[in-house]
Amino acid sequence: MQIETSLTSAELQDDLRLLYAERTLAQLAGLASDPGYMNDLLDDIAAHESALTGVVVTEIATLRGELSGPLWG
Repeated sequence: MQIETSLTSAELQDDLRLLYAERTLAQLAGLASDPGYMNDLLDDIAAHESALTGVVVTEIATLRGELSGPLWG
């Protein structure tokens, strides 16, 4: 799954919360036995978690650069 790279960490966290809720509801509704659905859902969750990690690291590095300027040496 391709995640839009212009999303902020807060937006990705919101998306992840919805995906986690969907996973819980799917399990309660008996969809955990549908491997196609669950695999797609778990792939979406993994993609969002990876994207969130990248965005958070980028946001931290950007803030650090704005506060301290470029590294020299």
